[in-house]
Amino acid sequence: WATSSIGVGNGRDLKLIEQLNFPHSIGLLYSAFTYHCGFRVNSGEYKLMGLAPYGEPTYKDLILDKLVDLHDDGSFTLDMSYFGYLHSMKMTNAKFDKLFGAPARPPESELTKREMDMARSIQEVTEEIVLKMAHHAAKLTGETRACLAGGVALNCVSNGRLLREGPFEEIWIQPAAGDAGGAVGAALYGWHQVLEHERTVDGTTDGMSGAYLGPRFSDDEIARYLDDNGYAYTRFADDQERADRIAELIDDGNVLGLFLGRMEFGPRALGHRSIIGDPRSPKMQSIMNLKIKYRESFRPFAPAVLAERASEWFDIDVESPYMMMTAQVAQAHWVDPGEHSDDLRAWVNEVRSDIPAVTHVDHSARLQTVSAEQSPEFHSILAAFEARTGCPILINTSFNVRGEPIVCTPDDAYRCFMRTEMDYLVLDHFLLEKNAQPDWDSEDDWQSSFELD
Repeated sequence: WATSSIGVGNGRDLKLIEQLNFPHSIGLLYSAFTYHCGFRVNSGEYKLMGLAPYGEPTYKDLILDKLVDLHDDGSFTLDMSYFGYLHSMKMTNAKFDKLFGAPARPPESELTKREMDMARSIQEVTEEIVLKMAHHAAKLTGETRACLAGGVALNCVSNGRLLREGPFEEIWIQPAAGDAGGAVGAALYGWHQVLEHERTVDGTTDGMSGAYLGPRFSDDEIARYLDDNGYAYTRFADDQERADRIAELIDDGNVLGLFLGRMEFGPRALGHRSIIGDPRSPKMQSIMNLKIKYRESFRPFAPAVLAERASEWFDIDVESPYMMMTAQVAQAHWVDPGEHSDDLRAWVNEVRSDIPAVTHVDHSARLQTVSAEQSPEFHSILAAFEARTGCPILINTSFNVRGEPIVCTPDDAYRCFMRTEMDYLVLDHFLLEKNAQPDWDSEDDWQSSFELD
């Protein structure tokens, strides 16, 4: 029944100290606002987080006065008379609608200032709860380092604020922090605490191996797949030729699907199942949102940056390999956009930095730092792009379209490539150009995507 918990890890042992129980939950509170703002619960929370910087915290005091009884230690109770998730299929109810002056926004309808303000308000409430809870945990345990997991730990805005303002010298966030990542915890608990195997750490790197824990496909397997289907391709001689060619294509304004090595574990694409583009382009955010990802135009893209260059471009002095924190773009790279438009689409497309495609309206960015040790293939591509352009950053978004999972296999990647307006596809050491491919019947693809082998 735990919805939040505090514990201490020591060697192979994990001891839980305090917990908050259902139905009082930060995640469910945030999901209630996700639902009310017209997004899908358990998948649209990151949309709400992305919408928050467009709004003002107009409803923050109302939330804390009516919905949440928040205590200094971060514990809280919810007034369940405003929520429907205990007894219905809806997160909120008519009393909630009345409190905020309107019913839930119909999905896919026009976003208004009200939804922006509600998003900003619940985001700030969430951050306040997390900070209070963190200070209590630090006081309770005396620890100076924190590990975070759980769905709310995917809120990279809250994580960034915790790093800047919280009580901990270091924080580490499980890259699959949501419910699915509980599989890792269950396995480790069984191995170390039930079976009593010792746990060895070197103190410098985490055991997630950059989260590149999924399946990979050999060059022979990929070549056989391409040849069997008659798909046109060229083959790179080595990793450096691949990196240089990708850098050239991106510099020329192309958008590429990138399929390298082992698939990432968790919800973030980290350069192995990614769509990449030029962050310097003021048009690239709209192009990738509307023509490739088929998603809402207000949603920002994330920058992948060479780890050794991150502090030159962003206000961050720690690594963020799993794209779990936001940081401000360094002011040296800001551009004055002037007065912003009241029209959301125009506001999104204003140039506010030297890397406009990855700079949110509040000059924040959800960055991934890429090291040569954890991801040598992706690092070499970023290095080649920097050598060519002087910019050590690429747009990095997950290789999928809205509503579908991240691609896993070469066939997944090819289908997504052909169904969108990506220009090129890289399948490890193979390069595919869209214009060179055989005719593609999207209706046949749609049908076959639901067939079971």
